[in-house]
Amino acid sequence: MTTTTELSELTGDYVLDTAHTRIGFVARHTMATKVRGQFEEFEGSAHLDGDDPSKSSTQLKIQAKSLQTRNQRRDEQLRGNFLDMDDHPAITFTSTTVKQVDETTFKVTGDLTIRGVIKPLTVDFELTGAENDPRGNVRVGFKGSVTINRNDWGVNWNAATTVMVSPKVTLEFDVAAIRQP
Repeated sequence: MTTTTELSELTGDYVLDTAHTRIGFVARHTMATKVRGQFEEFEGSAHLDGDDPSKSSTQLKIQAKSLQTRNQRRDEQLRGNFLDMDDHPAITFTSTTVKQVDETTFKVTGDLTIRGVIKPLTVDFELTGAENDPRGNVRVGFKGSVTINRNDWGVNWNAATTVMVSPKVTLEFDVAAIRQP
């Protein structure tokens, strides 16, 4: 594989490589333990402009029903009571601005929609790698995270969950994308 080093070489349209991308979350439960989970079904695309990163953009659509924490009862409760997947089957993010911080760090601001509530959000991303795969495709990797207050999006069930589950949830992104021909 050949490593791509210049940001300008990455310009193009990309789709998420869902087999090599992880979209996860971490929340404290009863303020003592952490619950970790991830989403199994999602799709996304991006336009990267290596010469002017402010012209870059991204879109992400996550299926709420695909939430997994390795505990069936908890998963059903999170999907139904917290995310209300029957009325709001998708969680979406659409970027509005991209700001380059340094050579490999970017701030991606956009609209996060959960349960029909749209709020602005800025995620810090780091370019973790770029290379040409054996088939000649350009692949890029990014990782990022952001901590949100789930109550801002109405992700709550009842008064007891306010005490049992921390309102702060860290969203984690480990992204692989393939440039389209």
